[in-house]
Amino acid sequence: MKIKETLNLGKTKFPMRGNLPVKELERENLWEENKVYEQRQKLNEGKPTFVLHDGPPYANGNIHMGHAMNKISKDIIVRSKSMMGFRSPYVPGWDTHGLPIEQQLQKSGVDRKSMSVNEFRELCRKYALEQVDKQRKDFKRLGVAGEWDNPYLTLNPEFEAQQIRTFGKMAEKGLIYKGLKPVYWSWSSESALAEAEVEYQDLSSPTAFYGEQVVDGKGLFDENTYFTVWTTTPWTIPASEGITVDADFDYVVVKPAGMDKKFVFASELVDACAEKFGWENFEVVQTVKGRDMEYMTAQHPFNPDVKLLVMLGDFVTTDSGTGLVHTAPGYGEDDYNVGMKYDLPIFAPVDNKGYLTKEAGADFEGVFYEDANQVALKKLEDAGLLILQEDLVHSYPCDWRTKKPIIFRATPQWFASVDKIRQNILDAIDEVQFFLVGVKSVFTT
Repeated sequence: MKIKETLNLGKTKFPMRGNLPVKELERENLWEENKVYEQRQKLNEGKPTFVLHDGPPYANGNIHMGHAMNKISKDIIVRSKSMMGFRSPYVPGWDTHGLPIEQQLQKSGVDRKSMSVNEFRELCRKYALEQVDKQRKDFKRLGVAGEWDNPYLTLNPEFEAQQIRTFGKMAEKGLIYKGLKPVYWSWSSESALAEAEVEYQDLSSPTAFYGEQVVDGKGLFDENTYFTVWTTTPWTIPASEGITVDADFDYVVVKPAGMDKKFVFASELVDACAEKFGWENFEVVQTVKGRDMEYMTAQHPFNPDVKLLVMLGDFVTTDSGTGLVHTAPGYGEDDYNVGMKYDLPIFAPVDNKGYLTKEAGADFEGVFYEDANQVALKKLEDAGLLILQEDLVHSYPCDWRTKKPIIFRATPQWFASVDKIRQNILDAIDEVQFFLVGVKSVFTT
């Protein structure tokens, strides 16, 4: 007798094997043929509404595990709400604009620089719609229910029109204004980058210690005194507009033996700098507080028409350098903030591709920014202002897609000010009910 003949097993239509690749597809087709999603919406019509606002994925490639986790989790929420009696439609959508789509096309061999903007946009549109179809098929295969035949796409004319209407209302209320502000700029992809799109690599940069001659020392420094600044980006010197010091630091005027010039340093860095520069003998002839140097001026090393303003800032350190920071408001966030405080113009003479423009000066026009480092160093040396040049290996931001270094560059941008609607936003938040959703794991032995 076989053992199975001794067992009293119930009869079932379930097969011995799950065969999910086949059965799941049959089940999903059955749902679609019987319009299960549509029938649920009709059944709950007129009942309280629960809407899950789904942030759209980019239409730029195959879905991955993150997409699956996102969509399945949301499907569980929407289905459960529907079963609880809520009218709970789910309208999927796709973000069909932006650099990720352009990047995928360029990776496939498309040379966007060889075609017009409209031609490239049309290729991007076709590519995005192809990706929407691929991702939609995969999301449906995951069993996610929704209005797949009526998704929202950011490239749809009606969607773009609504964005323009909203923008127009904001402009009418005076919330929109145009200005300049430094951003992470990728010259390799010719685009601004968000902070999340930046990664860091150890790169070598040419640094420079150089002097900038005092023009107006406010009765404390004479014109034979030089502010000693340090920079890791000599190519930005053409856009220099000031020197930043710390109000509470002690600064000293140093006269090296055998030289007729005097140099200003943070007192903590004198010995380290003198050793770097090979000054075996020097004399400290004066000590002042940083705040006493505010509004002094110095001569720009390249441009005789530009006078540099000495300013106070809280980002100056004595970890390295001289305690005096070369400041170009068009080329960095700290520089920008202190420049705005002192009403300096925002000046960034570099184009989208990283080449300096004619505003930087004849010697720099058309020079790629990395090559401009050497041009700047040579001009400092010819002017007798270069004290020391050395290379520094440091962590530097790069474009996470192209892996190329980026620059900080002020670009014309539209800003939305929330000052006028701040209270409206706070009031709206007070009317929102927040739910903390937690998952409890139960372990048994």
